[in-house]
Amino acid sequence: MGLNADMPLFRRLLRLLTRAGLALLIGQAGAFAKQPREIRLPAGNDWRWAVDYGARTDPAHARQYDLLVLEPDHARLLAPLRRPGALAIGYISLGEVEKRRPFAASLATAGALLAANPHWPDARYADLRHPRWRAEILDRLVPAIMARGYNGIFIDTLDNAEAMERADPIGRAGMIDAAASLVRAIHDRFPAAIIVINRGYALLPKVADAIDGVLGEAMATRWNFATRSYDRLSDDDWQWQAERLRAAKAINPALALLTLDYWDPADAAGARALYKRERAAGFVPYVSVLALDRILPEPPR
Repeated sequence: MGLNADMPLFRRLLRLLTRAGLALLIGQAGAFAKQPREIRLPAGNDWRWAVDYGARTDPAHARQYDLLVLEPDHARLLAPLRRPGALAIGYISLGEVEKRRPFAASLATAGALLAANPHWPDARYADLRHPRWRAEILDRLVPAIMARGYNGIFIDTLDNAEAMERADPIGRAGMIDAAASLVRAIHDRFPAAIIVINRGYALLPKVADAIDGVLGEAMATRWNFATRSYDRLSDDDWQWQAERLRAAKAINPALALLTLDYWDPADAAGARALYKRERAAGFVPYVSVLALDRILPEPPR
């Protein structure tokens, strides 16, 4: 018999071996994803973190930090930005979607997007209960971030769940619980990933044991959209957030408590005072501008 007569059998054997090999690789990948987390955030508050959503993060600045929060959609190499032992986590918004995101149009068609955010008109609130949005997060967005070499994710806009449910208790019922269940689903699906959430105080008691850190954004200062300037907040405002951060840590003692304040970078003394206040309270602070488009080094102490 010639070679041609054996080709169908050869191809069938090759196809079976290929399928078996792929199944083995997929099984190994799944087993790896389910391994217990070994990389954790540093303990205590004697460490530094920074956030930069810009496309050109300065390596000289970035390598001064133990934790970086970055926009993962920018094409970049992480190695030059991370000093040995440092971590980088990728930004993901769960409570709203910017129209520039490649998946925004299909989500809108599926009915997973709601009204526009009045402060950010290019973003629409996301229905955290919608199966299409939840599948996008669990099956595509988080895996893509992890595949790019990030150590985990930074979850933003979770406060939208509470705002939507309070504004429409009937039509938006279950939004807070849906947000909490989605965070827990991410933790269960990607147990090796570091998870830090921004505020999300309404659902924080439900997820504190499933995350690694929580950020108190605009603790002592904020950007005032009406006056287009940086404002100092009252001591009561600061205390309100501090109590919720500490309550979460009581649930999970290993939880890292981060803070983010917005301030004029020309006022080094003001920024220095913000760092001092947050550290004295036991938090891990960072001070930047509203755009968060570059790393602003901490003024010398």
